[in-house]
Amino acid sequence: MSAAVIWHALIMTAATNRGATERVRSLGVETTGIEIIGESERTASPKDLFWPWFAANISVFGISYAAFVLGFGISFWQGVVVTLLGVIVSFLLCGIIAIAGKRGSAPTMILSRAAFGVTGQKVPGVISWLVSIGWETFLSIMAVLATATIFDRLGWGGGTATKVIAAIVVAAMIVMASVAGYHIIMKMQSYLTWITGAITLLYVAMTVKDIDWATVSAIPSGSFQQTIGALVMVMTGFGLGWINIAADWSRYQRRDAAGGAIVAWNTIGGALAPSLLVCYGLALAGSDEKVASAIGGDPIGTLATLLPTWVLVPFLIVAILSLVSGAVLGIYSSGLTLLSLGVRIPRPAAALVDGVILTMGTFYVVFVAQNFINPFQSFLITLGVPLAAWAGIMIADIALRRRDYDDDALFDPRGIYGAWDWISIATMAIFSVIGWGLVVNPFAADASWNNWQGYLLEPLGLGTWNATDGYWEGNWAYANLGVLLALVGSLLVTYVARRAKVRGQELARGHASYAPVNR
Repeated sequence: MSAAVIWHALIMTAATNRGATERVRSLGVETTGIEIIGESERTASPKDLFWPWFAANISVFGISYAAFVLGFGISFWQGVVVTLLGVIVSFLLCGIIAIAGKRGSAPTMILSRAAFGVTGQKVPGVISWLVSIGWETFLSIMAVLATATIFDRLGWGGGTATKVIAAIVVAAMIVMASVAGYHIIMKMQSYLTWITGAITLLYVAMTVKDIDWATVSAIPSGSFQQTIGALVMVMTGFGLGWINIAADWSRYQRRDAAGGAIVAWNTIGGALAPSLLVCYGLALAGSDEKVASAIGGDPIGTLATLLPTWVLVPFLIVAILSLVSGAVLGIYSSGLTLLSLGVRIPRPAAALVDGVILTMGTFYVVFVAQNFINPFQSFLITLGVPLAAWAGIMIADIALRRRDYDDDALFDPRGIYGAWDWISIATMAIFSVIGWGLVVNPFAADASWNNWQGYLLEPLGLGTWNATDGYWEGNWAYANLGVLLALVGSLLVTYVARRAKVRGQELARGHASYAPVNR
């Protein structure tokens, strides 16, 4: 789809007459925003969820992520266990959130109003928007840096001009696809799955020679606490990083779709590729300390250094496409979240606004910031705590409900969900405060603005801050227990504290007015 078509679609979407809207739809652009999807448009089946999640997560970045796992000081086999458990469980949680999309046919943050209130939803909505913006910008940055590294190796120049052009092209691809919307994205992801999958397999075949099993096997084991820290990082870096948008891609599901099938296809699509790629990356990074250390500055470009020159161009194309694929999901959903916060613009325009922010962020990091990987991981842990608390509340809310959502009440603060649900808001606030006290900033030098965390570790005897050298001491300090506590604690509290309220909401409408849930 050309840029001219996208801009034409934006102009036509902003028009108010029915004829304009129909012409926009004829271009394939999704005009639906945060409103409920009509029954006639709910034609997707659970297996359709495989494609967007698989395409967005088959990026070769999964291979480079292994270096961060080993950075916790654990062995190869500990890393394998952490990877499989963290990736699968985190995407399983995404699958549970996706059930809400089928029940309510609305974006995730609109459905979150049932748990937080129509107005209260803006509290987690802001967190969700920041996470999505952060992720999509991160993926765009990696694509630009990879382009510069590979162009430099090919002798084509990897300097400022290359980075500027790469940043513009990458941002344009992400924005155009996200503006086009759900239907075009779903088609695009199904094609990208095969293309990126094939080249990724080629990369594995050509780099397997670089694995030194003797070196990998000699990596010493880490402590239980180090293993937990790596597990939390994997969960926040994969499934928990997507959990706030999970229902956005299931809202077109047929009403009779089985909830179990939605969970299964969402989990398989999201977890299959990264489980295999990170495990392979553990062997690759564990074989060469130079590769593992260089990944922090340029994850994709570093992996390209292991390839012969003739394969660099197809590798670059596929690396960019896979990163763009993930960023498209993020920017599409961040646009929906922006609308859920009360911004009154068409959905394509909301995606465009976030695209401008993405472009500005990419240019800043590429041309100004010296190191973005470490600050980004610190950012992930920080927002991962309230996001985990929100996820626990949403999962409990979904488990408590026996009937589909009240469509009208999701948009009316006077409806059965009310304007504010103070139980949910207080639960999220309390577990965020506790959670931040139990996580630390592992990159004190690169992200000093985050050194305020971990304030409960010393009072609880879990760690000691070494002010002289600027790091935490103690086995539990870097386990980042706050994320797990926020997730599990908020789930349990919500399941108990809101049980009566959820039952009252469902009874308020009357059993005859809406259908029971198809689980």
